[in-house]
Amino acid sequence: MKKVFGLLTAVGLMTAPLAQASTVTVSGSTSVAHVMEVLAENYQNNTNTNTSVEVQSTGSSAGIRAAKDGTSMIGMSSRNVKDNELNSDTKEVVIARDGIAAAVNNANPVKNLTQEQISKIYRGEIKNWSQVGGESRPIVVVTRENGSGTRGAFEEIMKLQRTINGHKVTAISPTAQVGNGNGMIKTIVANNPYAIGYISLGSVDSSLRAIDVDGVAATDDNIVTGDYQIARPFIVLIDKNAPDNANNFIEYILSEDGQNIVAEEGYIRVQ
Repeated sequence: MKKVFGLLTAVGLMTAPLAQASTVTVSGSTSVAHVMEVLAENYQNNTNTNTSVEVQSTGSSAGIRAAKDGTSMIGMSSRNVKDNELNSDTKEVVIARDGIAAAVNNANPVKNLTQEQISKIYRGEIKNWSQVGGESRPIVVVTRENGSGTRGAFEEIMKLQRTINGHKVTAISPTAQVGNGNGMIKTIVANNPYAIGYISLGSVDSSLRAIDVDGVAATDDNIVTGDYQIARPFIVLIDKNAPDNANNFIEYILSEDGQNIVAEEGYIRVQ
């Protein structure tokens, strides 16, 4: 299990002064936090900067807001950032790329689904595994919470949004179970042979199985070539006038050492 470094309480993040020369505050996407905590540990232990990095998992939307309003030096997002979520002083930096895996229980015999089938499962139009080559059992649909970058990216890629009165809303079935974070989704799916969920590809382990989509395996190589299409960027956001220590940490993430860590943790390097 990876050690979580410097987790802040929400209250502490809102009130802690950001100008401390020795501390970099980072908050946002739980998916990005998975690799960010490892990057922070290595940065603290293997550089001579005398800088600590505090990482808080709050969700992509909260991380974007924190970077915009200055309550965090660096925000993390695992979905594309909308123009109206930024201000003129906010800079976006892609630090890695990641696939989103449609994951099922290891006992599930279904090995492949099309994007259309997955979309219909999440819309509630396909309700039984027998409709997609599995057992005659009801499908237990598991989704992420509102505000999750993984959910936002999944809905956008899988066309799981609809427009009502000019506003985009989710098209995911209201009967879907909701899990906060990749860890909870994994736990639900790993303990229910009839569940399906979606998680960061870098979080897939032996407790569950990523299915092929349109006959293409969810692998780094297939994401790089574009053959596996359920993929998204990992983005950090920083104010153009941020302290040097925050910019230095981002430079480390983009360095060869930082990108090697990105790859070791199962994500796709950008440098």
